[in-house]
Amino acid sequence: MKILLSNDDGVHADGLQALFAALQLEHDVTVIAPDRNCSGASNALSLTNPLRIAPMKNGFYAVNGTPSDCVHLGINGFLDEEPAMVVSGINHGANLGDDVIYSGTVAAATEGRYMGLPAVAVSLCNYQGKYFTTAASVAAQIIRHLQKHPLPADQILNINVPDLPLEQIKGIKVTRQGRRHRAESMARATDPWGREIYWYGPVGQEQDAGPGTDFHAIATGYVSVTPLSVDMTAYSSMDDLTQWITKL
Repeated sequence: MKILLSNDDGVHADGLQALFAALQLEHDVTVIAPDRNCSGASNALSLTNPLRIAPMKNGFYAVNGTPSDCVHLGINGFLDEEPAMVVSGINHGANLGDDVIYSGTVAAATEGRYMGLPAVAVSLCNYQGKYFTTAASVAAQIIRHLQKHPLPADQILNINVPDLPLEQIKGIKVTRQGRRHRAESMARATDPWGREIYWYGPVGQEQDAGPGTDFHAIATGYVSVTPLSVDMTAYSSMDDLTQWITKL
C-alpha cells in the first residue's frame, strides 16, 4: 500500500524515522514533513507564502510549511500517484483530550481525510519519549488491519501509545476524548532589550479523565485509539437551535 507519512515535529524527528522504519517493511512509504518543528500548528495553511519541497539524503522530503501544507502538497501537487492512506507521527508527546484541537499531528491526518483518504495520527505519550519503536509497532499493526476494516469517510483514528516497552503494553482500548481544565496563565517576561514578552503556560490538568477516556487508557498502560470525526457539526443542538433561530 502507498502511504504518505508526515508529522509536526519536523523532518528530522526521531518519531518520524521510527514510524517510517516500521511501515516501510510492508508498504511503499513517501515522507513529506515540515523542515522545522511545527507543534501546535493545528490545521494552518501557508496561503501567503510559496511552498518549496527539498529532497534529503535519506529520501525524505522537507517542506517550508505546516503539517497540513505537507499533506496537501503531497497529494495535490507533488506525488505522481495518489497514496492510499495518510499517516502522521510519531508525535513527541501525547495528543489527548483537548490537545487534538491544536495538534499539527492530528491536523496532518485530518488534511488527508479532507483530501479523501483514510488517515491515522500516532503519538507517544512522553515529550522525552524513549520507546518510539513501541508506538511504531502498534501503529503498523493497526494500519495493517485498517485495510480490512476501513474507517467511515468522515473519520480519522487518533492513536496514543504509552512510553513503555512493547511487552509492558497491557492492550489496546477504543476510547473517547477526555477534557482538560482551562490552561494555566501565560508567563510574562522581558527579552534582552527589556521589551515585554509572553510565553504560553502549561496545559490544563486533566478534568474528564475517567474510565473510557483516552487519558485513563494511557494512565493504566493501554494504547488509546479514538475515532475522530472531521465533521464538527453539533447535530444534537440543531433542533433546539432551529426552534428559536427561525423566529428571528
